[in-house]
Amino acid sequence: QVQLVETGGGLVQAGGSLGLSCVASGNIFSINAMGWYRQTPGKERELVTAITTSGYSYYANSVKGRFTISRDNAKNTVNLQMNSLKPEEAAVYCCAAAGNPYGISTARVYEYWGQGTQVTVSS
Repeated sequence: QVQLVETGGGLVQAGGSLGLSCVASGNIFSINAMGWYRQTPGKERELVTAITTSGYSYYANSVKGRFTISRDNAKNTVNLQMNSLKPEEAAVYCCAAAGNPYGISTARVYEYWGQGTQVTVSS
C-alpha cells in the first residue's frame, strides 16, 4: 500500500502563485509515476499534470506554461508550482500514484490517491 499526503493548499488571488507538495509513504518502490488531479463539485475530475520516475512529464493544455511539476525521489515527494492562477482553477487538488509509468495521462493507471488539498482562487 501507498499513502499520499498533500500540503500547501490555501487562498490566493487571481494571477497569484501557489505551491503544493505530496509526500508518499509505504510501498514507495512500487511507484513509477505521480500526478495531480483537481476536482470541483459537479465537474469531472481533471488530470492537471503527472511525472514519471525517469522525469517524463505530462501537462494538460490548460496549464502548460503556468504549472510545473517536479519530483524529489530521495524525499518521495512530488511538487506542483502553480503560477498565474485563475478563479476557475479553484478546486480540491489530489495527488495520485501509479506503478505503471505508461499512460500517465489517463486516470485508470493511478492506483493510489491522497485526500486532497483545497485551492481557492479569489477574483
